[in-house]
Amino acid sequence: MAELLGATHAPGAVPPGRRLILAPLHGRSHVLGSVTLLRGAARPGFTDDDLLVASQLATHTALGIDKAMLYAREASVADALQRTMLPPSLPEPPGVRLASRYLPASRTAQVGGDWYDTIPLPGNRVALVIGDVMGHSMTSAAIMGQLRTTVQTLALLDLPPDEVLHHLDEQAGRLGTEHTATCLYALYDPVLQRLLVSNAGHLPPVLLHPEGHGEILSVPPGPPIGVGGGGFETTEVHAPGGATLVLYTDGLVESRDSDVLTGVENLRARLQTATAHTMPPALETLCDVALGTLGRGVRDDDVALLAARFEGILPETVAYWYLAPRPQTAGQARRLTRRTLRRWGLDSLIETTELMVSEVVANAVRFASRPITLRLLCTDVLRCEVGDDSPVVPRMRHARLSDEGGRGLFLVDQLSRRWGATRLSTGKVVWFEQPLPGDAPL
Repeated sequence: MAELLGATHAPGAVPPGRRLILAPLHGRSHVLGSVTLLRGAARPGFTDDDLLVASQLATHTALGIDKAMLYAREASVADALQRTMLPPSLPEPPGVRLASRYLPASRTAQVGGDWYDTIPLPGNRVALVIGDVMGHSMTSAAIMGQLRTTVQTLALLDLPPDEVLHHLDEQAGRLGTEHTATCLYALYDPVLQRLLVSNAGHLPPVLLHPEGHGEILSVPPGPPIGVGGGGFETTEVHAPGGATLVLYTDGLVESRDSDVLTGVENLRARLQTATAHTMPPALETLCDVALGTLGRGVRDDDVALLAARFEGILPETVAYWYLAPRPQTAGQARRLTRRTLRRWGLDSLIETTELMVSEVVANAVRFASRPITLRLLCTDVLRCEVGDDSPVVPRMRHARLSDEGGRGLFLVDQLSRRWGATRLSTGKVVWFEQPLPGDAPL
């Protein structure tokens, strides 16, 4: 409550009066400060009406300050929440380079549902994902986090893009139909230099060809996620080495001055112009060009941007076989591995690689009912992948001295730089990697 305080005066001065008001600023939970009102000696003192006005002024001021502080805290929490749901860093899979940008909306403390993701898959493939949950709220961000996790799980099942979106749509239906989202899922294979794309109501990606021409990819736009009904299609696109794919959300191309389609065409033109000046421009530079002046201006919507430059993997650095699941297959796999590594000039890796291939293939033969696959890739590492149709994922265990088996994965763990097993919709893939010798010709 505001208080009136008197003042003493020297003889002959204006008669004393209440010339000081101290009004505390009470927030919702604590005192934020105080307001001090002074009146000079030549003016009459404060009255009870002045005290009432001062109290009301302090109350409204305190509420305004309290709301501003609450808004700032919510904005900070919202931004932190959004950023923790985005990838902290991008992977570096062989055959593709990646760059990204995310700009939160600058006019609201509520987060949006924009997200992007890159998911390495077996065979050096990579899934590229961009999505946008409708609305700006903590709920939108929470829905986005659940959809992003669902996409990651579905991607690791090695499903085609249209099936990923189909199952994502079903999951969104379980989360509630009041929230819809758009999503574009692309699967890049650096060996085949092929791009498989499926679209759920999202804006079309821009593909920059190696010679500099920019193309807005014609991908059938299925219904948004959460609408139900499916109807998603997968489109195959040739992705040669040197091409760049740009995925984005509507905050990048939508404005009050032009429609979305005009914004998409303007984006394509900017990217094509940048490519014409430098062949090809650095991905980080390309992202800056795509953003244009958005990084410095006021934004009504979030912006997510993902750029992927396809480099591909040379066919001569890949070897692939189908092998019958029979006892002799492990020996056959050793011979194929030895012959391939000699052709690649990796003689120093033959002994260890043969041993690991033999152990992994022998394990696959035990459970497989159909032909197994053996794949060797020589990129920045030597990678071996063995696939079979059994969903049983092997587990490493420490064999006892009396055991005749059970040491295969232990050997793989000791001899390889890293290894793992990925469960797929058609079975599983067990893989391991080794560093290349310093004098390897590939």
